[in-house]
Amino acid sequence: MTSMSYRIESSHPIVGPLISGINSTVHYIADRAMAVVLAAKSETRPYGKEIRVVHQPTGEVVFRKTAATMDASLE
Repeated sequence: MTSMSYRIESSHPIVGPLISGINSTVHYIADRAMAVVLAAKSETRPYGKEIRVVHQPTGEVVFRKTAATMDASLE
């Protein structure tokens, strides 16, 4: 049995072409590279909230993503 060592998490629902589960804020993945790819290709609803990949045994955040700010100041 493979342990799910990585957790993709957000305070808001995570959606994306490679993530299944409606309104899920947490996904468990065994492989670090796969967890990072899934997080990088995903976004939150509402758009722009943070998505993290956490190594469960240590609690270390190994990847963090937030959306680029859409309110750029044009002077």
